[in-house]
Amino acid sequence: MTRKFAYLTLILTITFVISPALTQPFSGFRADQLPIPQIAPPVQPAGYAFAIWGLIYAWLVVSAVFGATKRADDSQWTPARIALIVSLAVGTPWLAIANTSAIWATITIFIMAGGAILALLRAPKTDIWFFAVPVGIYAGWLTAASFVSLGSTAAGYGIVTDQLGWAYLGIIGALGLSVPVLIATRARAYGLTVIWALVAIIVANGMAQWTVSALAAVGILILLGLMTRQSLSARRALS
Repeated sequence: MTRKFAYLTLILTITFVISPALTQPFSGFRADQLPIPQIAPPVQPAGYAFAIWGLIYAWLVVSAVFGATKRADDSQWTPARIALIVSLAVGTPWLAIANTSAIWATITIFIMAGGAILALLRAPKTDIWFFAVPVGIYAGWLTAASFVSLGSTAAGYGIVTDQLGWAYLGIIGALGLSVPVLIATRARAYGLTVIWALVAIIVANGMAQWTVSALAAVGILILLGLMTRQSLSARRALS
């Protein structure tokens, strides 16, 4: 059974990576997908930040190939693989879903994020660069992206507040999730990826929406402070 999970992870990683070639490009919800069109919502990072998907795809493939060829019978990988399988299985059709329904895209990206985070929490303690790091980057980006999707969709339906209010709520929500995950995993790859998204939010908003930029900057300081504290704690434990 352990070997089957290894091969299934590899198969789903491949389907996940090739899925963008089989669907229409997605760069945010179209105006006709939401009752209140969301044009450049302030919760959305600058476009360049999405280039991180190239790194995510490549490293997940390396991880899956390594796992299937070198760790196929390693039972320590199994709990993490099961969670990752769920995320990848939902992630494979996600672009097609996002091009069809903002609501279902938001629901499914949270499932993807949940599976990726659980996989990171269960990551094997060895072979960190072949599992915990690539999955950490994947989970970190999905943490940010899930709240971007939520903020855009909720603002698009006029729920509670407008797009500026949902930018605040989205950043706070992403921090509310990423801080405990970072505390639990000490995964710097995860924390740095969330920071990457927050920096891109600052770039996208600049001084035009300085309050959003300021909140994102506070989030960056919180995550950097936490990671610094964890690094110092680890060094003291080794001394």
